[in-house]
Amino acid sequence: MARTTTPELTAKEPGRLKQMFQVFQMTRRADPTSLGWFILAFGVPVLAGVLLAFLLPNQTVFAQILWIVAGVLLGVLLFLIVLGRLAERAAYSQIDGQPGAVGAVLSNSLRRNWRSSEMPVAVHARSQAAVYRAVGTPGVVLITEGRTATLSRLVEEERRKVHRIVPNVALHVIAVGDGEDAVTLHRLPRRMNRLKRSLNRNEVVAVANRLDSLTQNPASAIPKGMDPTRMRAGRPR
Repeated sequence: MARTTTPELTAKEPGRLKQMFQVFQMTRRADPTSLGWFILAFGVPVLAGVLLAFLLPNQTVFAQILWIVAGVLLGVLLFLIVLGRLAERAAYSQIDGQPGAVGAVLSNSLRRNWRSSEMPVAVHARSQAAVYRAVGTPGVVLITEGRTATLSRLVEEERRKVHRIVPNVALHVIAVGDGEDAVTLHRLPRRMNRLKRSLNRNEVVAVANRLDSLTQNPASAIPKGMDPTRMRAGRPR
C-alpha cells in the first residue's frame, strides 16, 4: 500500500547554513557597508594566522598548520559575532519608527534580569505615542516611543504612579528617537544595561510583581478560560 505524504511532512525548515546565508543577505541589503566589516572580521585573523605561521622562526609544518587553522577558526568566530550584531541592527532599522517597535526590543533583546512587557503601560490614542515600563537591577525604567511633546503628560502620570506604589525605587526615563537626548532603537538595550544598579534579583521580582498587580487592567485579572458572563452566583448556605 502506497504511503501518502502531506505538505506539512515533506516541507523542511532551512538548514543552519542556509539560515545564516539568508541573514547575511538581509544584512547586506539593509546595510551595504556591512560587507566591509565582514571581510575585516574574517580576513584579519586569517591573515594574522598565515603571517605567524611563516614568519615565526623554527616552525614545523604541523605548527604552521595549527597557526593557519587557528586563524581561520578565529575569523569564523568574529564573523559570526559581527553578523549577529549587524543583523540585529538591520532588523531594528526596518521597524524603527513604527508603533510597537520598542515593545519588540524589550521582549526580545533584554537580559534575563529584566522584567518587561511588549505592551505599553500608557498610549496616546491620537498620535499613537506610547510609554513602556521595564524593571531591572537599575530600578524602574520608563521608555517613551513617539513624539516627546505628546508624551510629557503620560510620562508624568506614570512617574507619579510608580512613586506612589514603590516610592523608594530608582526611576529612569529613556526616550527612543532621533533627538539629542534620545537613543536609537538598536542602542536601547545597551543604554538600559549601563544604568547604575540599585536592586538585586529578588527585589526586581518583588517590584515588578507589585507594579503589575496594582496597575493592571481589572479585566486582565480574570483567569484565562473563564467567561464572566457564564459565572453563577454561589448558593447561600
